[in-house]
Amino acid sequence: MTIERPEPPYQGDDRAILTGFLDWQRATLAWKCDGVDQARLRERGVPPSNLSLLGLIRHMADVERGWFQRTLAGADAPRIYYSDEDPDGDFDHVETADIDEAFATWHAQCERSREIVAATPSLDTAAAGRDGRMISLRWILTHMIEEYARHNGHADLLRERIDGATGE
Repeated sequence: MTIERPEPPYQGDDRAILTGFLDWQRATLAWKCDGVDQARLRERGVPPSNLSLLGLIRHMADVERGWFQRTLAGADAPRIYYSDEDPDGDFDHVETADIDEAFATWHAQCERSREIVAATPSLDTAAAGRDGRMISLRWILTHMIEEYARHNGHADLLRERIDGATGE
């Protein structure tokens, strides 16, 4: 499969720029996983780290769900892959994880996030975070770009270790 990474707009309002960069980061993670066989997706290529490409997909599914559904929309959306008792569950347990389910879940969480963002009237719309501080949609979008950028750096190193593939 060829992953198309949508070019973020060079001009536009804040919402268009922020969502454009976030979608580019999402597509970058998909691109880093594209063409990797199942065994290698599970591989923890940089010991002692527990990071794998599959773990990153599972982690970002939960991150999308947490910020957009639980925080911004106030939905009762339980964690998917981790818990208080198993805080690294998204990165752990990849040996037996269903890869198709993980990718489908991540894609569904991204789509739900897009719907919530589109339905939110203003980037200044705020919701209470876990600590009670009010967090704006603008902050959440910026944080998500940062979150993906950091993990895409991890994915880049993992992919290079797997088969030498590199790229921005």
